[in-house]
Order: sequence, then structure tokens, then C-alpha cells
Amino acid sequence: MRKLIIFFSALLFMSAAYVNQLFYVPVNWPAPVYNFKNNPITKEKAELGRILFYDPILSGNQMISCASCHSPYNAFTHIDHSLSHGINDKIGTRNSPALMNLAWQKMFMWDGAINHLDMQALAPITHPDEMGSSIDSVIAKLQSKLRYRQLFYNAFGDSVITTERTLKSLSQFMLTLISSNSKYDKVMRNETGFSFNENEQKGYVLFKQHCAVCHTEPLFTNNGFENNGLETDSFLKDIGRMKVTGNINDSLKFKVPTLRNCELTSPYMHDGRFRNLQMVLFHYTNTVSHTPTLSKHLQKMPVFTEIEKGSIISFLKTLTDEEFIKNTNHTFLK
Repeated sequence: MRKLIIFFSALLFMSAAYVNQLFYVPVNWPAPVYNFKNNPITKEKAELGRILFYDPILSGNQMISCASCHSPYNAFTHIDHSLSHGINDKIGTRNSPALMNLAWQKMFMWDGAINHLDMQALAPITHPDEMGSSIDSVIAKLQSKLRYRQLFYNAFGDSVITTERTLKSLSQFMLTLISSNSKYDKVMRNETGFSFNENEQKGYVLFKQHCAVCHTEPLFTNNGFENNGLETDSFLKDIGRMKVTGNINDSLKFKVPTLRNCELTSPYMHDGRFRNLQMVLFHYTNTVSHTPTLSKHLQKMPVFTEIEKGSIISFLKTLTDEEFIKNTNHTFLK
């Protein structure tokens, strides 16, 4: 009897450990802002969310999935596309942001139009230039599939498929997308065998002096909105955060993106105008547009030398998290 108790206790421990691996708070990170009490994470719900994320059934023509614009091999962004590509080859108006560490974000989209992760997926699903569907259509299609009725049963204890359950399952999968094991992280944790080389260390010093006020460690974003001095695109005429708030003081302000895995997430900026990190640094040194809402942190930027730019880029590459990119729990085929 005692052996049986030990055996079942071990099974419970193993199950709990697996669930805990789905979401964790890395060492020295702040507490997440997502309220897990309203959506307790489980293996079954996160698995359902993963399957939904990769299934084009969520789109109007059943050809576009979430992963179409958020590839796991590029830190869940749309590689080589300045603007998102959607249903029937329609072109969006903004660059697809990378997806990671979402439990630490309160607002989503480049302009903060969505203020809760559980609602985020509705935006691309229903946008006519993205997935071009309706949530009612999505739910009807899911209800017609025996596979999904079984998956919802596994996750929720019955096969009832609702909007809330669908969106919360997608959230659960996205909450598991934690990037915290780059070279930078291992150096910060003083792990044996990891240290910055001379060039990376020089870049880190420059980064802390000139970039970290907006791209704050350890998330490498302050989750705020800033006007970073980009010239307004004459075709897109994107006014940024002002589109949401109607406040002229928010004109041309966009959400500060994380720089984690930025080596893999080109092109850059809300409209994907810069193809590489060299172009980004050239902008901050040479082409900042001094409009009325320009970030106060960019009023006087130093002119980086080519050697300094190289050092900063070397440091930024230490934010690449190969374990995150190669994590098969995040991919379509596990």
C-alpha cells in the first residue's frame, strides 16, 4: 500500500512539474500582469490553444493561420514581410509583431487598441485584411469537427465550444511563449561558461546608456508608447496611438517592442521600413524627425561611430534565445 501511495504521489508531482513548465517566472523578472485566476493554465487548454494557433480553420477561407504571420522560427513574427499578408493576398497596414513574454504586457497591437490578451486574437480573426472571418463562423466550424469537440472535452470537461473558451485557450498557448534563455540571460544569471566578449560588453554599456530607458531590462521594453522620430509614410499615414485615444499628444506614438530575439525579427518598426539592425541604428543617429511628440529620450542622441554601432549590434545578438526558437512545444509538429 505504501508503495502505491509513493507511486501515485510521484505521478502527481510529475504532472504538476509539467504544468509548471508551461508557464514560469524567470529569475529576477517582475511579476506578470496577466490574471491567471481568471484563466488557470493547464496542459490540455494550452495544447488546444497550440492546435488552434496553427489551424487555418480560424480564417475565412481556411488558408491563413495565426502562424502564417507569427512563425515560431522567427520568434513568432512575419519574416521578410514589411507589412502583414492576409486572406486572399491582402496586405495589411502594419508589421506583424513578435510574440513572446505576453504575460508581462497589458496592451497589444502597435497602437494599444487591445487591452487584454484574451481579446487579442479577435482582432486578426475578424480583420478583413488579415484572417477575414467572424467569431460566429469560427465557432460553428469548430463545433462541426469531432476532433475539436474531443479537444474541448479534454480541456474543459465537456465538449461545449464557446468564444470565451476558444480565446482563452489561444491565450494559454501564447502565455507559454517565454523567452528567457539567451546568452544575455545566462550571463546575468552568472552561469558557468557564459560571459560577454569585449565587443558585446562595450555594446551593453552603450545600450544601457542610450537605449535601456525605453527597452528596459529584463523584458527589453517598457511596454509604453513612444514617437521614435520616423517620417510619416505618405501612403499609410499611420498616426499611431492617437488612432485609439484621439489625443493629439499621442500622434505618431507606437508601442515599444521588445528587443529580445531582434536578430531574427526583421524587418523593423511598425511598418517594417528597416531591413536590418544597421538601418535602425543609422536612423537613430542620422534621420530622427523632430516632430512635436518626439520622445524626450531622443531629443539629443549621440552620433554613434561605426565601431560603436557594431558593438551595440553584437550585444543585441546576445538576446537571441535558441532554446526558445527550437522549443518543439511551440511548433506545429511536436
